[in-house]
Amino acid sequence: MDKGHSSLIDASKVLELIGNEEVIFIDARGGKDAYENYLKGHLKGANFIDLERELSEKTNDAKDGGRHPLPDTKKFIDTISSLGVIPSSKVIIYDDKSGANAASRLWWMMKSIGHKDVKVIDGGLTSIIKAGLPIVTDLPSKPLTSNLYPYKYVWELPTIDLKDVQKATETKDCIIIDVRENYRYRGESEPIDLIAGHIPTSINIPYINNLDDEGNFVSSDKLKQLYSKYLQDKNLNKVIIHCGSGVTACHTILALQEAGFSTPLLYVGSWSEWSRNELPIEKEDEC
Repeated sequence: MDKGHSSLIDASKVLELIGNEEVIFIDARGGKDAYENYLKGHLKGANFIDLERELSEKTNDAKDGGRHPLPDTKKFIDTISSLGVIPSSKVIIYDDKSGANAASRLWWMMKSIGHKDVKVIDGGLTSIIKAGLPIVTDLPSKPLTSNLYPYKYVWELPTIDLKDVQKATETKDCIIIDVRENYRYRGESEPIDLIAGHIPTSINIPYINNLDDEGNFVSSDKLKQLYSKYLQDKNLNKVIIHCGSGVTACHTILALQEAGFSTPLLYVGSWSEWSRNELPIEKEDEC
């Protein structure tokens, strides 16, 4: 799935690009052991970007912006410039979660600064290994000088804040999609945030539905079929996507692009922010 408008690339197509100076590979991971896991084995030539430090700018309290607020655009552009990324670069990203975690977040951020050529390796590290691509432990060479990437002062893809999400729960004009696992949406348990449940009026379409049994995205036709029953004839400017902290939600935004839909609103704060602000919370047995 790497033709036309697609933001996905098959692992089988990657080998021929390794060593191409116009291609920048990025291994994007999250969690406290992310860098250590990267050092244990990564795609040859892949640079490391950390979700916790470089793809988010955490506040003192997740009540303000959630667990993974977006960093300032200047900080992000400094990060990618240090890897040698310029506007003409072909950027290819993967993670160790089938693209469902930091890779999709980085894809969204690259698109949101206007970068044209950015793709996610379908199936992530698992597909890379299955394809027999070279896995190494040594670090790639750094560019001799940092290239200057034109600064953007705002994120260009649409986002929505806590106040406006609250307003959206009070109208039938908006669709709020929660992409977390069903048990978290239902409020059965919450492994990360403080309170279990979901935002009132939200519907649950778990991100895992975007993937097949091998951890690859299902076809664009299947994605279109999945989301059309909810979004057909809907104004995507009034469709809000959220997850736990604004990361996995980007996986569904990528899936919607693959299905041919325009870009919906990303609620970056997501459940991690909503659940900490004494706002209404529903559970399945209350709906």
